[in-house]
Amino acid sequence: ARGCPEAHLPRLPGHGSQRATLLGEGSRGQSESATLGRSNDARRDTPNGGSDAPKVGGMKSFRKELWFNTKERCCFVNITPDVEAALKESAIREGLCLVNAMHITASVFVNDDEEGLHQDFMLFLEKLIPYDLKRYRHNLTGEDNGDAHLRREFLGRGVTAAVTKGRLDFGPWEQIFYGEFDGRRKKRVLIKILGE
Repeated sequence: ARGCPEAHLPRLPGHGSQRATLLGEGSRGQSESATLGRSNDARRDTPNGGSDAPKVGGMKSFRKELWFNTKERCCFVNITPDVEAALKESAIREGLCLVNAMHITASVFVNDDEEGLHQDFMLFLEKLIPYDLKRYRHNLTGEDNGDAHLRREFLGRGVTAAVTKGRLDFGPWEQIFYGEFDGRRKKRVLIKILGE
């Protein structure tokens, strides 16, 4: 069965889900160490980032992509450290940070990084929007991911976070997550930061 089993996200010491260190490709084709949770292939590109970012109407504009190829069909990846790294690289101190999934079977959302909560999300989604080839008209086209499209709509396409004094202006437990609902293939997340 290709459905999303109960989430099993072992925790490292401290507060948060397991993370794995992977090799990524830098914006200039150089290798850099990238930390992306529960992903077996990751790449970062920065076509117009850094302190030399182009200005749009007096504001800087910074763009970066995170690439994922998850081992699981469904999982959650804490991408907060990657977004924070992009923000630091942008040198933008005040503004807005948009983070969105660039695929229609994945999501980006904000919540707590707590193992039990992630398991609750997966169980809730499986009950509300189960993997079932016969249930969704979309699957009549030859696809088998009708549930993944609906799960994305439920958790949303992306988030916008305020940037204050060079940091994400979050509450104490807020973290940014990539939600994968039809994995095992390459997908992207866009980080776009505007400000000064």
